[in-house]
Amino acid sequence: MRRVIYLSLLASFLSVSPGFAQSQDPAKIADQYIKAAGGAKALSKIQTLTLEGSFTNPADGKSGTYTFDTKLPNRYYSELLLGDKNVIAAYNGKSAWHQTAAGELATLLGQEGQQLEAASSYYNARFLNLKKSKLALAFVGHAQVRGKDTLQIELTTATNMKRQVFFDPQTHLIVKESAAVGGINEEILYDDYRTVDNVKLPYKIELHRGPDVYSIDVTRAAINGTIGERTFDFPIKSQVKLPDLKALFKEIDDNQKAADKIRENYAGTRVEEETDFEKDGKVKKTELKEYTFFYLNGDEVSTLVKKDGKALSDDEQKKENEKTQKEIAEIQKREAKKEAKDEKAKEEGKKEKDDDDVDIETFLRAAQFVNPRRERFRGRDVLVFDFEPNPEFQPHKMVEKVVHELAGVIWIDEQAHEVARLEAYFVGDFHVAGGLLANLQKGTSFVFEQSYFNNEVWLPTYEEAHVGVRVLLVKGFRVNATTRYSDYKRFNVETLSTINKPKDADQAAAEKPNTEKPNP
Repeated sequence: MRRVIYLSLLASFLSVSPGFAQSQDPAKIADQYIKAAGGAKALSKIQTLTLEGSFTNPADGKSGTYTFDTKLPNRYYSELLLGDKNVIAAYNGKSAWHQTAAGELATLLGQEGQQLEAASSYYNARFLNLKKSKLALAFVGHAQVRGKDTLQIELTTATNMKRQVFFDPQTHLIVKESAAVGGINEEILYDDYRTVDNVKLPYKIELHRGPDVYSIDVTRAAINGTIGERTFDFPIKSQVKLPDLKALFKEIDDNQKAADKIRENYAGTRVEEETDFEKDGKVKKTELKEYTFFYLNGDEVSTLVKKDGKALSDDEQKKENEKTQKEIAEIQKREAKKEAKDEKAKEEGKKEKDDDDVDIETFLRAAQFVNPRRERFRGRDVLVFDFEPNPEFQPHKMVEKVVHELAGVIWIDEQAHEVARLEAYFVGDFHVAGGLLANLQKGTSFVFEQSYFNNEVWLPTYEEAHVGVRVLLVKGFRVNATTRYSDYKRFNVETLSTINKPKDADQAAAEKPNTEKPNP
């Protein structure tokens, strides 16, 4: 009898102890939540959601208000009003921004921006169509929340942002979430669920935001109420008038062409880190490669010198050098062919144009530009604005179709007339050859940065890509890649061309080349 009791206690211990957690299917836990929250039909009808509440400010004991809004497909707004101070975090489908208690408004970069984008994806998905939303689930184990056992799931987005979600095993509702949002660690505990339009919503929220804790009583919960796009956009009072974009982009294009020649005086180091992921968001493998490179006819010519921190063997290096020589020959051959075509077109009074070129006119017609504002970026004054597909534009060529599927945000150094940073993502799936060859999945995104070097030229400093691809209708994979450029050296003292320089260029004439790596 005693042995039976001991075995029973042991089985009970193993079923609830985090150290001996039995693996469970995270998809099943998500399905149980969907049913408990109102069912897939009710949840799928949610276009907008608003939660409004009140709380007592822990700092001074004064009352404050809380507002939380979401809107399909990917809009997010969270606001704490503390007297005359607003703490806001928002994502408008193109860029993430925040307002601090001190009143500072800024567009969020890198991980901070990706965290807000991830929060928007999570709250609008509601565990429905996880594959379509590019959200991966993994069961973590059992965890204690307020002294009760819960089931913990880790949710991973396409950009590898992670969120911990804790479910009550009896009610199957969410009792806690934890994630970094806009660079600040947040924990949210939920209680007192009530039914609103057939959906269970929490009426008590305990928000842990950094060191602060807010006990919020929800006073209004609304599903499918009217929420305008302006709610999620950068505040109008902080926006500025856009300049003549055609003229601005023309100068940027001219500068870039001139910079291509000056770049041929420079060589540097490029380090690529590529990470492949399993379906549940866990890392499958990571590769690190280091290259030396230089520029030729606008192309970056690279030679692999290290893999995973180790130098190549003599034989391996010889093969890589041969590849580089072959690439140089191909570039020179292509350039000679292009020059011949240009010369022929010139004789015929025509202008030769590459169908793959993204010209100014294409960009201006395929996209529309909103939310202009002026900010500081890497110590410089920049013009920032969002862009999104122009619904009135009908693309025909491949390059037009690509541009028309992009949304994002761009930072322009107005003095230098150069793009300092660009973030963009595909708003829908993009099919290559009708989807037969490859399908770039919705949410595939990239980041590009460049800086002013040696008081004469803008050079790339950082690139980032989050790619979801399905190849030949069968094989799918997800890859995150980052590229960092450094150790730029000028090996030709003769400047071949000139570009527009910032007004303060002469003040920096004695400075050394800036090789500082960005930290988006």
